[in-house]
Amino acid sequence: QVQLVESGGGLVQPGGSLRLTCAASGSIFTIGTMGWYRQAPGKQRELVGTATSGGIITYTESVKGRFTISRDNSKNTVYLQMNSPKPEDTAVYYCNADVQKSRAALSFLYWGQGTQVTVSS
Repeated sequence: QVQLVESGGGLVQPGGSLRLTCAASGSIFTIGTMGWYRQAPGKQRELVGTATSGGIITYTESVKGRFTISRDNSKNTVYLQMNSPKPEDTAVYYCNADVQKSRAALSFLYWGQGTQVTVSS
């Protein structure tokens, strides 16, 4: 079994900073792309950004210059550093990971349970 656990969510003031962590554990041979998504109340889940195992990072336009994604392959962990968050960044943040459980296995997309981020003064 594979588990993804997000942590670090909470209440942050506009202009502050917050770092989310997503750690994958379990039967993992290798992980491809890891991603961060978010879902605000009444809205569809949207992509925040992704990080490949080779270090290629992409961001959705609305967070460019404010959020930074990084990854530690040795720890099967991806981070989301949120700087200068805005009230519109309030959402449940989810991570996912494309996990291959053995050399011969196909990869499968796993999701974490989500962590709430509230940006408010």
